[in-house]
Amino acid sequence: MGLFDAILGNAGEMSAEDATEELATILGPEEQIELAYKLIRDMIVLTDRRLILIDKQGVTGKKVEYRSVPYKSITMFTVESTGHFDLDAELKLWVSGQPAPIALEFNGKTNIYDMQGVLAAKIAGK
Repeated sequence: MGLFDAILGNAGEMSAEDATEELATILGPEEQIELAYKLIRDMIVLTDRRLILIDKQGVTGKKVEYRSVPYKSITMFTVESTGHFDLDAELKLWVSGQPAPIALEFNGKTNIYDMQGVLAAKIAGK
């Protein structure tokens, strides 16, 4: 992920091993990370059980919000791929009990179709 993507707020892929090491304290027993994305300090993680949105706050990033969304709570999602003039991909998630979707942006190098495939399988219960 380049600095330009970070400034624009676009997440890029990170390895599951790095994400597992960073999130060891909040993962459940035998919970496995399938995909992970990083935006400067924040992270988006898809495990075999849930979606985790990590928001590091403040100047030092010591205050951290972990938003855990069970796949069964996701009622719908949309994926928008990159275009000629729009260089970022976008994912919107609708979660039961929330009127507005959660919108996430990814840089053009991110394979948004990998995430779409994992979400489709998890939401469909496969």
